[in-house]
Amino acid sequence: MAKIQKCKNENDKKETFLKNEGKHERRRMAYAEEDRTFILSSLFLEWANSLTDLFSSCRNSYEVYKEAADWLRARAAQRPRVAIVCGSGLGGLSDVLDNRTAFLYEDIPHFPRSSVSGHVGRLVFGELNGQPCVCMQGRFHSYEGYSLSMVTFPIRVFFLLGVEILIVTNAAGGLNPHFQVGDIMFIRDHISLFGLGGQNPLRGPNDERFGVRFPCMSDAYEQDLLGLAMESAQELGFLSFTREGVYCLQAGPCYETIAECRLLQALGADAVGMSTVPEVIVARHCGLRVLGISLITNKAVMSYNSQEKANHDEVLRISVVRAEALQKLVTHLLGKLGESTNSL
Repeated sequence: MAKIQKCKNENDKKETFLKNEGKHERRRMAYAEEDRTFILSSLFLEWANSLTDLFSSCRNSYEVYKEAADWLRARAAQRPRVAIVCGSGLGGLSDVLDNRTAFLYEDIPHFPRSSVSGHVGRLVFGELNGQPCVCMQGRFHSYEGYSLSMVTFPIRVFFLLGVEILIVTNAAGGLNPHFQVGDIMFIRDHISLFGLGGQNPLRGPNDERFGVRFPCMSDAYEQDLLGLAMESAQELGFLSFTREGVYCLQAGPCYETIAECRLLQALGADAVGMSTVPEVIVARHCGLRVLGISLITNKAVMSYNSQEKANHDEVLRISVVRAEALQKLVTHLLGKLGESTNSL
């Protein structure tokens, strides 16, 4: 009997011990969970603060843009009302300007540097068909390592210089099966894969001196300018290789995969490239009127059986071939703008 009682007491002690151990374990787990939650919360706050600092450091103040604009205003005789951004291999447009004054990007305060072949890196002031304008011989891309704020830096400088119209040109891959290499496409609308991914050049604090917090983009490419451009193409006999379409921005620097091309085509894109859209967004934010022109320098590869491959050398070669036509088109268009004071 005594042995039985002794065993019962030992079992009770074990049970009590196990219960206490269970409580201690649950308590330790609770503390560990609290520690993990605290650590994760701290890491998240640290990440969020660093991200905020990153976006703040990537943005420029009004004074920075103004300093660049004042520097140019003090040195350029022209007061441009039209700005032209020349895409890959299309910088020759600035060579036909009259009364030219050129500045290297590296000499302009706060200006980025262009590092891509086919982008000379000069800002050229002058007159084209009687219109005072400024041409960018080379633009900036996010794949060069620039923030979208720096990619679009010149646009706000142009705004402060008094520019009212922005003409953006680019070399693009043709997604529309009816497009041919060498076609000129007037951009009717765009798709921004950057924007869909949350990257927008207007992200961050808004400066009302440039524009409103929530600008409209349904009219990004002005219909009146598009109409004048089509008239110019018709009068020059260019309609056989002139198109209209939707331009899609992708990050680059690699060209698109076949699957990506098929996806973009299904989304309604007619051409794809690595530029233009950020500049257009900032231009519209500033109230500039915009005309976009894509030169179709290659056809997107849509079949796994195709032996064709996109490459930058081919892009530059086609740009040179069609450069003269594009120069004539833009020159003729500026002449038409000058015919009516309501257009400028």
